[in-house]
Amino acid sequence: MWSDALLVAGGCFVAAFFSGMAGFAFVLVAAGILLHVVPPNVTAPVLVLGSLVAQCVSLPPLLKHIDWARLRLFLPMAVVGLPVGLLVLAKGPAPAIVVGVGVLLIAYSGYMLARIALRLAPPKISGGPRADGVIGFLSGILGGIGGFVGALPAMWADIQGWPKDQSRAFLQPFIAFMQAITAVSLAFSGFITRQSLLLTGAAVPSLIIGTMLGLRAYRAMPAQGFRILLLVLLFVSGISLLL
Repeated sequence: MWSDALLVAGGCFVAAFFSGMAGFAFVLVAAGILLHVVPPNVTAPVLVLGSLVAQCVSLPPLLKHIDWARLRLFLPMAVVGLPVGLLVLAKGPAPAIVVGVGVLLIAYSGYMLARIALRLAPPKISGGPRADGVIGFLSGILGGIGGFVGALPAMWADIQGWPKDQSRAFLQPFIAFMQAITAVSLAFSGFITRQSLLLTGAAVPSLIIGTMLGLRAYRAMPAQGFRILLLVLLFVSGISLLL
């Protein structure tokens, strides 16, 4: 148990550091480590609770940048999409949808990284309430299918060319809200067990330290560096969805 706790704490530290830098991807990074240590039924609640802790630690400095008017539309649409994703997971072509989103993320991030390498200005697309609603709904569906709530909003923020503080202030409240809903759902479903709570509790110091170090790196990072990190994590997210 203690060896598992140490490995989980180490994995959560690495994931929290990247989440502190980019504002998302905690679940992506942590899952790649934790699934080799503890079984999936224990990993899932640790990932959700760990992500929630990391977001709560890094969110306060961004409160002044949050666009509450945009989130008031985005969040309800994601909540509506969540049960649709659960239904697709149970009875529909969930693997095909996940693969399609993975291909989209790889194509988009690869294209944008190539433009950066060629020193071409990124194309910008202006969004609106309808587009926000569609992206929120699709993000909720992906959350229901497998907890992939952060990738599409991160891509949507990048497409619109938002500054890094604005991007994070959009991503983090959304992810924290969705993870809170997921945590409640896991609790009612009986997935949050004594073992998962003990492992998460043991990892809390690592989560806090990793997030704070990631935030420090984020503050020192130039805007272009943040965008490259975001695109690389989107590319890795796409690959993870194909595996």
